[in-house]
Amino acid sequence: MQEYRGRFSLKSDLGFLFCSMLLWVLMFTLCRALLLVWNYNLAVGASGMLLARAFFTGVRFDLTIIAWLLTPLALGLLHPRGLAHRRVYRHWMALIGAIMLLLAVSEAEFYRQFHSRLNTIALQYFAEDSETVLSMIVHGSPVLSLGAIWLVTVSLAWLGLQRSDRVNREPATTSKGNYLHQVVAFGCVLILLAAAGRGTLRSGPPLRWGDAFHSDNLFASHLGLNGVFTLARAAKGWGRSEVADTWRHFTDAETAERSVKALLNVPGDRWQGGDQQAPIVSRTSEPDRQLDLGVENVVFILMESFSGRFTGVLGAKENVTPNFDQLAEEGLLLTRFFSSGTHTHQGMFATFACFPNLPDYEYLMQQPAGDIQFSGLPAVMKSLGYDNSLYVYNGDFAWDNQEGFFRKQGLNRFIGRKDFVDPVFVDPTWGVSDQDMFQRAVTELDQVAGKGKFFAMLQTLSNHLPYALPDPLPVEPVAGFGPLNQHLTAMRYSDWALGHFFETIKTKPWYRNTLFVIVGDHGFAAQPVITDIDLLRFRVPALLIAPAIRQKVGARLDLAASQPDLVPTAVALLGRPFEHACWGRNLLAVNARDPGFAVIKPSGSDKTIAMISGSDVLVKAPDQEPRLFRYDFQAPPFSTQLDNAGKSSLLSLQMGSYLQTALAALSERRAGE
Repeated sequence: MQEYRGRFSLKSDLGFLFCSMLLWVLMFTLCRALLLVWNYNLAVGASGMLLARAFFTGVRFDLTIIAWLLTPLALGLLHPRGLAHRRVYRHWMALIGAIMLLLAVSEAEFYRQFHSRLNTIALQYFAEDSETVLSMIVHGSPVLSLGAIWLVTVSLAWLGLQRSDRVNREPATTSKGNYLHQVVAFGCVLILLAAAGRGTLRSGPPLRWGDAFHSDNLFASHLGLNGVFTLARAAKGWGRSEVADTWRHFTDAETAERSVKALLNVPGDRWQGGDQQAPIVSRTSEPDRQLDLGVENVVFILMESFSGRFTGVLGAKENVTPNFDQLAEEGLLLTRFFSSGTHTHQGMFATFACFPNLPDYEYLMQQPAGDIQFSGLPAVMKSLGYDNSLYVYNGDFAWDNQEGFFRKQGLNRFIGRKDFVDPVFVDPTWGVSDQDMFQRAVTELDQVAGKGKFFAMLQTLSNHLPYALPDPLPVEPVAGFGPLNQHLTAMRYSDWALGHFFETIKTKPWYRNTLFVIVGDHGFAAQPVITDIDLLRFRVPALLIAPAIRQKVGARLDLAASQPDLVPTAVALLGRPFEHACWGRNLLAVNARDPGFAVIKPSGSDKTIAMISGSDVLVKAPDQEPRLFRYDFQAPPFSTQLDNAGKSSLLSLQMGSYLQTALAALSERRAGE
């Protein structure tokens, strides 16, 4: 097409930009159709409505990529001649578009092989041995067929770009035009492209892969993604695991595996395993040592910022948790229990997905590595025939990619912020109050109980900055603790809501055959600071309530434990054999002399990691030698440093082996089932 020497009207320039955007939406949609046709056997069970929704959702992901492709065109609006240099823009879009189309077309076969959109597998394979990978592709993939399809799509894109140029060539009415109009148009286009690049108009986090998970059909959800998007996100985080890399090669793999098996082993377990399974922790719990409490339902309650430092039954004197303290008289209390991290994000996947908080993967639910099904509560319960599940939460499930992550894990009903009707109180920052959440949970639990056996996950939120609470409060505000007053008042309110919830459900017929697991997601900073990792931030209460549980297993369990231990412990109380690949263990089956263990790590950029064994804790700070402490939670809590080279060496080996093995499993996508 002959290059134009003059200047096109602003209307023509905007028309060219808009038509180009529609063209690339169409091209990505065609590639999504190719993915569907190429893997149509995987769409069995997906209704036409689900597939249509996947295509609609896919446009959002496509636009995040297209926005970057069109950015040079938007900048071109500031040129005195506008987008008169159409040849440059056509060739730019053709070149970059051809690369993106190559990725999108080849992804059809990639998905067939891996059942996953483009991710770090592709990057890792080429990084390991590109020659071998290319050979594998040439000899094992339909290169000619996909190559032909790619050439057709590139040709169609080129013809479309030319057509877009041809129909938008109205000359400007004046030689100079109106530059102010160009600037205004540029500003408007830039705002639109920024919104498209984020993938959402909502405030807060941009579009994530979890936003594509709109159904229980995995393929339909995956279909809504964009492979260029997932690969770009994978590449962004790939190669930046400086902390994780220090642990990946802590020792040889055989030694690490042997050490972790010894750490996780409980009497009666039989190790399963193989190249296609989770590397070391998949095992079968034997039926002859199960504790049958006569329960068939399981309800986990994750309490926001529920610190063990201020829990009365754990020794606190502030009277912040009277309801929890009373409930503890009815169940099994874990007195030396720790959160895996210091953020709700880690508390969620460590508790519900049964996976540890690893360096550089503190926000696992948002990262490409988290796009697998872990052997957590949903997976284990489904293996036992539980298809009736529920997740109730005060806030927005888009936060921390919760719905995307847990829908992938197998949950099928979510009740979040937008689903509450006439709540008592709505925090403008987060969501409804804890009493609203628990009240709705009662209604939802009644419904799922009517369908048969069930498992559920409830999560509170009120005890979170800015601690917005109902007015008037149903509890007395906490005073005398300075800046902690608000936080402790919110914790007391959450405790009240928890107590009111149990008062209500004790009249329900399903209460008598339900196991409840109550646990804090993390603690918070409070005095005194003990050990180099500020151990009190990790101390949280954990309580198991069920009929006759005290008669069967006792009132207290004093060994060290953490959130990945809860699923195998709770499921064992159903009295049935089960397989799992949790990175914890059934605490009720450990040897009496076992001190218990926990591997903990702060969230964010803090690189400190600790290994707890009974009342000892080994803390490894960056660029420092590990330090061993003995801690005591009696009032007031304190710690003393120990000089015990043998103990330090053992805990260092256990911690390093645990991290190394878990990191390897995660990178190989064998961390769960």
